[in-house]
Amino acid sequence: MALTPPAGDPAPIAEPILLGIYRNIYATRRFELTCIELYRQGHIRGYLHPYLGEEAVAAGACAALRPDDYIVSTHRGHGHCISKGADLSLMMAEITGKATGYCRGRGGSMHISSKQVNNLGANGIVGGGIPIAAGAAMGIMVRQTDQVVVAFFSDGASNNGVFAESLNMAGIFRLPVIFMLENNHYAVSTPIECATGCCDLAGRGPAYGVPGICVDGNDAVAVYHETLRAAGRARRGEGPTLIEAKTFRHGGHHVNDPGLYMDPQALAEWKARDPLTLMKQVIADPSKTRIIETEVESELEAAVAFALRSPEPDVAEFIAGIPEH
Repeated sequence: MALTPPAGDPAPIAEPILLGIYRNIYATRRFELTCIELYRQGHIRGYLHPYLGEEAVAAGACAALRPDDYIVSTHRGHGHCISKGADLSLMMAEITGKATGYCRGRGGSMHISSKQVNNLGANGIVGGGIPIAAGAAMGIMVRQTDQVVVAFFSDGASNNGVFAESLNMAGIFRLPVIFMLENNHYAVSTPIECATGCCDLAGRGPAYGVPGICVDGNDAVAVYHETLRAAGRARRGEGPTLIEAKTFRHGGHHVNDPGLYMDPQALAEWKARDPLTLMKQVIADPSKTRIIETEVESELEAAVAFALRSPEPDVAEFIAGIPEH
């Protein structure tokens, strides 16, 4: 089983795809920064786990998917939602706990889902989405369609038992699932070096008959190519792929965590390779990125206005929807 990308130069990416990837990286970056502001102002309650610094993984992976493909997200999942095509207004309303949100304000930041874009949902349980993705892939196999599922999860989740169980099941049945391991080097405050004897986590795939690929998670184009290859394997009935995308958080685990435990030199080195900057350099015409940025800012402004003027969930409706036991 290969632990490195296949040999050969990948085919050039069409400009509309590149611009779409840039849009999703920029939209995620600005969405997260706006959410942090709203959190500080008291408009967002509970936890908020920014995806800052990791945007290239979601944007690159989702660009390689079809609209009818599925994703399973995580508690750090705003970028996954945006890159799969979610509406920023409905997302913002959900995160601010409003009745107009994707889950009528009941899911919040960590539990957004959308049937419209085939997002099977974020999950507050670390690793909880991995077996959901395997189950969805089994459903695809039963229905005999050529869809695929991408399961996003963290390096911390790869040490949970469901990771091994799900890869084993996917390997046995050759399920059409891509395990997208976002290795941001920290499980809350525990560095990867203290959590596993081997920090190259792609190597775990071959033990279950699953190819393991390691990719630069700050390079959205590289993530796109590897996801496209993995999706092609899955659609041909060749089974799952484990992709380890190595990236780095730009801050603490959540919005109130200053991240003082993080290695400042490593953080500076990774920030020097900011995924937004790297992707902007790929676009030949800078005027096109400026147009995208203007459009996103307008869309985000409208999303905030929509969320703040939306009503709170109705308590009576909520209680009426609780099943009796």
